[in-house]
Order: sequence, then C-alpha cells, then structure tokens
Amino acid sequence: MAGPNVHHHQPVLLTELEMGPLGGRESRDVSGFNQALVSLLPGLREHTCAAGAPGGFVSRLEEGTYFGHVVEHVALELSARAGIGVRYGKTLFLREPFTYLVVVRCLNEAGMRRIIRAAVELTRCLLAGAPFPIEPAIEEARRLAAGTSLGISGASIVEAALRRGIPARRVEDGSSLVQLGLGVRRRLVAAAFTDGTGGLGAEIAADKSRAKHLLRDAFLPVPEGEVVATGEDAVAAAAEIGGAVVVKPLEGNHGRGVSTSLREPGEILSAFHAARAVCPQVIVEKHVEGDDHRVLVVGGRAAAASRRRPPCVTGDGRRTVAELIAAVNADPRRGAGHARPLTRIDPSDVAAEATLARQGLALDAVPEKGRAVRLRDAANLSAGGDACDVTGRAHPSILAACERAARVVGLDICGVDLVTTDVARPLDETGGAIIEVNAGPGLRMHLAPSSGEARAVGDAVVSMLFPAGNDGRIPIVSVTGTNGKTTVARMIGHVLGAQGLRVGLATTDGIHLGGTELARGDMTGPRSARAILMDPAVEAAVLETARGGIVRGGLGYDWADVGVITNIQRDHIGQDGIRDLDDLLHIKSLVAERVREGGAVVLNAGDPLLAGLAESPSVARPGRRIVLFSLHRTLLSRRHVAAGGLAYHARDGWIAEFGPDGDVPIACIRAIPAAHAGAASFNVLNALAAVASCRALGVPPQVIAEALAGFEANLLNDGRFNILETPRGKVVVDYGHNPAAFEAVGRMASGMRQRKLLGVVGVPGDRDLGVLEEGARTLARFFDVLFVREDADTRGRRRGEIAALMRRSIASENPACRCAVVLDEAAAVRAALETMEQGDLLVCFYDDRQAVRRALAAHGASPAPAAALESPARSRARTARMLPLGQE
Repeated sequence: MAGPNVHHHQPVLLTELEMGPLGGRESRDVSGFNQALVSLLPGLREHTCAAGAPGGFVSRLEEGTYFGHVVEHVALELSARAGIGVRYGKTLFLREPFTYLVVVRCLNEAGMRRIIRAAVELTRCLLAGAPFPIEPAIEEARRLAAGTSLGISGASIVEAALRRGIPARRVEDGSSLVQLGLGVRRRLVAAAFTDGTGGLGAEIAADKSRAKHLLRDAFLPVPEGEVVATGEDAVAAAAEIGGAVVVKPLEGNHGRGVSTSLREPGEILSAFHAARAVCPQVIVEKHVEGDDHRVLVVGGRAAAASRRRPPCVTGDGRRTVAELIAAVNADPRRGAGHARPLTRIDPSDVAAEATLARQGLALDAVPEKGRAVRLRDAANLSAGGDACDVTGRAHPSILAACERAARVVGLDICGVDLVTTDVARPLDETGGAIIEVNAGPGLRMHLAPSSGEARAVGDAVVSMLFPAGNDGRIPIVSVTGTNGKTTVARMIGHVLGAQGLRVGLATTDGIHLGGTELARGDMTGPRSARAILMDPAVEAAVLETARGGIVRGGLGYDWADVGVITNIQRDHIGQDGIRDLDDLLHIKSLVAERVREGGAVVLNAGDPLLAGLAESPSVARPGRRIVLFSLHRTLLSRRHVAAGGLAYHARDGWIAEFGPDGDVPIACIRAIPAAHAGAASFNVLNALAAVASCRALGVPPQVIAEALAGFEANLLNDGRFNILETPRGKVVVDYGHNPAAFEAVGRMASGMRQRKLLGVVGVPGDRDLGVLEEGARTLARFFDVLFVREDADTRGRRRGEIAALMRRSIASENPACRCAVVLDEAAAVRAALETMEQGDLLVCFYDDRQAVRRALAAHGASPAPAAALESPARSRARTARMLPLGQE
C-alpha cells in the first residue's frame, strides 16, 4: 500500500501467512528455537515490541508468541542488515484457520518483498533445525533495493520537495520518474530532467558540435575542433589544430570514449576507434590545459561548482596497479553505478588499459612510490573519479558564463563542463574554455563531494519548479461514509465548477473532468485518485473514497483539505474482517485523520459514532478545523458553536451556517431540485455536507446557493433517486443496497405514491446475514409488491441463495407484501413494469444501471421534469427570491 492506510500512515507491505501445522503453536513450544533465532540475529535483542524497551521481543519469545509475530520481527531485523531498515511492523489475526497478516513499513518494495520471503524461509529452516544462508539473502535484498531505489540525484529532489510539504510520488516502482505536486501544479522529474527541460535543448547538448557552434556564436570560449568520420581524418584534424588534442564521441555521456592530451598519430588513431565504438561520429578538438570543472546551472542561476579529477592511484613501490585499485574500491563511499557518493573503478575498462599504456604501465605493473597513475582520461564520477566543491572559489565571471551557456542552449538544468588552471580567475586570463554542456546532469558530486562543502542542489531544483508560495497542492475534498457519498461528492464538484474551477471528480460511477466522463465504473479507490491528481488540467479534486479502496489500497493522496464522513451505517459487515460498526468507523476515520493542518473535517453530528469521532484526539488535532452538519441542531453542535466552531443545519426552510458570530442563511431548500422541496430529507442532509465542505474551502454563499439550485438530480446525479415517467406511473431509480438506504428511499417513495408501491431489489451476496435480513424487513414495511433479483456477481453465494433468504425475511415481516423472485435484473424490471397499474410507483434499486435504463426505455420511460415532481405551490417557492445573505 503506497499511500496512507489503516495500518500505518506511511507505505507498508502486507503479507498473508497461512500457518498450516504451526497454527496455535508458540515459540516456546519448539525446543531450542528461541536460542537459535537470537544467536543468528543478535539484533533482535534490541527490539522493543509491545514492552516499549529493548529486550521486549526476546521476552515475548520466551513467554511464547505465534510464528507470524516472529516473521514480522525477523523481517524488521533483516531489513536493517540489508541497509533498508524499517522499524514499524505488526501482526494481526486475519481469518480461520490460523491465517495472519504481517504488516511492515516499506521503503523499497522489491527489497522488502525479498526480505519477507527470507524471513519466512529463515523461520522455517530454524524450526526444521536446518541452516539458513542468511548473507546471500541479505545481499540479494540489498541488490534489489539498490537497483530499484531512486538515484542520489532524484532522491535529493524528492527529499527537498517533502521538506517543503510538496507532495511527491514515484510514478512506477523502479523508475526514476517522479511526480511532484498535484493537478495543475504537477511537475515531473526524472533525476535532473524535468518536464520543463526542452527536448531541443537536450538534443543540442547531446550534439557536442552543434552545442559548441551555438556557444561560439554567443562569444563564449570553446576549444577549436572538427567532426571527423575516419581515423585518417582524425589524425589530419589533429595536425591542423596543432599541439595536444582531445578525441571524443560526438554524442555520449559518462566520459565513455573520451581520450585527452593526445599528440602522436598512433594514439589519435586508437582514440578515434574507442570514440567511434560509442558514437559513429567523432570530434577532435584542441586540448585545454587545466583541471576539469563542472558548474551546475538551475533555473538560469549557478547553484554549485566542482573540480573533478579522473580516477587515479598512487604507487607505493609494493603493490600492483590492480591491487592499488582494489584498495581504493574498498572505500565504503564507493559502490556500483550511482548508488553511492563515489563509483568503484573498473580495472577491466578498455579505456583504463589504454590510459595505462600511454603511461607505460599495465594492471600488473608496480609503480614506484609516490607516482600518480591516471586510470582514465575523463574526470567523470561514473568512471571512478572524485570531486571537490569549489562553489565558493569560482570567479563570478565564470559562473555568469556558465549561466549564459545554459540559456543559449535552452536548458533549465544544465551541467556546464569547463577546463581551467584556476577557477578563481576569469577564463580569458587562464586560457580556459567551456568544453561541453550536459542535459540531465548528475547531482551527486555536489550533494556528496569527496571534499569541500555539500551543496543543497536538490533544493535549488525544487525552488525552480515551485517558487516561493507554491506548495504544489490543489484543493482536495475526500468524501467517505456509508450512504450519500456519491451525491455529496457530485454536489461539491458542481459547486466548485460553478466557482470557475476545473474539477476532477471520482465516484462510484466513474471519473469526470470538468463534466466530461473519462472513465466509467467504480472509481473510488487510490488508483482513480492518483489518475485525477496527476492530470495537469485539474484545479480541484473531489474524491469519493470508499471502504474497499481504503482497505485494499489505502489512500491515493497524502493529505486532503477537506475530509467528509456522511454516516456510518450497517453495511459491509463480514467483509475484509469487518465485524461491526466500530470496525467500519476505524476504516473510514482514516479520511478524517489525513486532513492537513488548516483543513477541515466535516462530520455528521446526527450520527452517534461520528459525534464521538469529532472529539477524538486522532481527528480533533491542533490546526485542524472540525465542522459539523445535521438536519437539526444537536447538543454536540450547540457546544461546538459555543466553543467557536461552525455547524450547518436546516432551519425554516433554509440551509444555514451557525457560528460564533451568528447565523447565515446559505441556500433555500425548496430551491434545490434534489431535495424535492425538502421531502427528500436524505438529500437535504447530503446538501448540508456539501455546503459545509464548500464553505470550508472559502466558497461564497451566493455561489453555493446558485450552484445547488442548478443541481438537477436526473442530469447531474445519475442513479441517485432519479425519477422517470412511464405511461402507467412514475419510476424511481436508486443505488440503495443497505438497510439505511432502503429506509430513506422507502419513506420518500411512500409519500410520493398514489396507489401501490412496487420495488425491484437485491442485496450484494457478500453481505452479512444479519444485514441482509434487516434490509429485507425494512423493505417489507414500505412496499406492497417486491421483485427480488440478484446481482450478476453473486460474490461467492449459490445462484438464488440470497433471493430466497430475502423472500423469507420479507414474508416473515409483512405477509401482505406480495413477493416474487426474478433473478435476472432486467427481467425483474420488466416484470415489475408489466405488473404496474395506473398511478402506481415503482422503485428500482439497481446493480447494473445500464441494464435497468434499457429495460425502462423499452417501456417508454423518460426523465420526469422537475416541475412534475412538485405541487404548484412548491414550484413557485423554488423560484422565489432568496433572503439577504448578510455579510461574509
């Protein structure tokens, strides 16, 4: 789980462990196991476990603990040994028989997956009395982590962003591509490339000849040179240039194929072939005396400067060159590739052999004491070179020249390579020159120089991408609860759109951007949230955040500005280990806990569980506002307002804001089509939640009132208490599928009917039996005729099982209710329509909305106009002028 989740607010790896024959056995039951485990992993003695002090876990071992718990702590210890140490873990009983869930913090997915497997293998081996090769497993995990972690450059940018509170998300595990910021403020970076790095600028930088031409035209000092196609041309070009030359590939990086200070035709010819192995075109240019330097330019300003040295060793008169290289490579700062501050020197490199040959040496030679032996011509860190920070010494004119070079080439982040004998003096005094410009330059020489001061170049990149005052965030509203989530999310999205924002909306029905459908289906999980938040067209995000997504994937964002919980009702009991309403509250309260400082938690004060959550320490934290809503004022809301808080209630036909400074009418309830002149109390409650959320974002009352007055249910709230007309009577289409929804819709429909009330209904097959029976009894109290159908996906139940259970419960509650079982949903709708008589009202609680719509359309159903749903008096009230709203 990459985002905040019910186990931890940081990424975690979940592992299900089926214990098999170990079920019910404890660590004390296996003779010698505890001693063998601690002997193999002595670091376990420092694990605190529940005791909160070192030695806590060892005490648990001796007292006896289940082996799932053992695997958790072994994984934590192995992660420390592998260098990806994490300290958070917990083990939970998941289900019978003896299946546990092991949760560990996850800093690197590939590495932690190997660690978990190793922890299981190690525990299994010790139980069998067999040896376990621990070091190879640790080394493999270390290798996997190194190969999939962000490089030093990318990591420094991400860390700098997080320090500023800017959201950062790796787009794909193992990839260098990172998303910084959200929506319209989103920026993409890959190491030192950004989405602002021009493709043409990068192309010019890669073509050394073209780059030199641009720089020369800008009167910047560059060495004389020529592009050649053959070895003979290279020798001729060197003769024409005169003196020592450099031979290098026209396009390349990391110093591959670069040979310097060449004079002899044979050397030049060999260097040409080495360069041509990298790129078909080769450049020969004048050798500039001095040290190699790199100036990093970020956003047009020099951020750091470094003097680079090629890899070299110093002879001691005893050891061979190969042995001297091995000694240098033993430095813990050196590693493979770019994972460490310095790179190991590769003695088998062809370029190294050629460089040694020009000095009259080979790998098995023993250089005299004190002799400096150069191993490569290029001074790149990737070849094993090192770097010294010289930012403070670099002459201002040199820095200005490098800044100009980056501008001329057109790079937002540019590494300018220059050679000079003294970086503290102007280039025209030393005969120095700019020899290359580089797109996507490595940052590690500045972040972790071999000597000198480290420079915060990651911060410079972030400051360029996100100037002061830009935290990379857009308004995020996250909506959860049992019922009303979709309607509340749609209302909020409609209001924010009316304010002029381009809204990304994710609901049970799909993803919409600015009112246009982008994807269809249940889009209430973290993947949908991330899809919205990565779109640079999105100016505000409204995310329906359902239980399933939270449990199985966590949240798709780090912090929201507003977190809404509509209610906690009996639904999903028996799923995902949910036993009761408290479990549901625990899951959904994550939305409230992940509201950022200065944001608002919007809670239903009429729900006893949420009323308690309003005063919970994990939710009511300093800097976080609690906002309450309910149909009527409650003791909690009165206390809350008296203490300086805000609450929203229905009063005298208005949705009103109650605060310490008085009451402010926001919207006339009769003017809200979805409220059906106040008769649809559930939609009045939904509107209250939406108003509270929009006010928390600072939306003016007038904007909210006008937007809600235009929130036509059939157009903007598809599938949520939509009313259609047929030749025989009205039809209500609704997504209700739990007892509370059946109750709310049943009451509303009872007030609308003229004759009989008919219903087509079903309940998902994975619901708890008690919830199913309660829903059936609720339906029986309101409906005269019921057609019981089943979802296409019975979710593990036998076909017809759920319908039979519901039919029995309906008959038990109300024998007068006529109940028929028609398993196919469309067939059930057709049967109900054929049964309808003039003036009857039919309610279709759907699973497949499109199938229901098609069946209704075949019987001539069409959306009922808003005026047809109200009496003439109510219709006139909808268009009445609103009362003065007062001062903001």
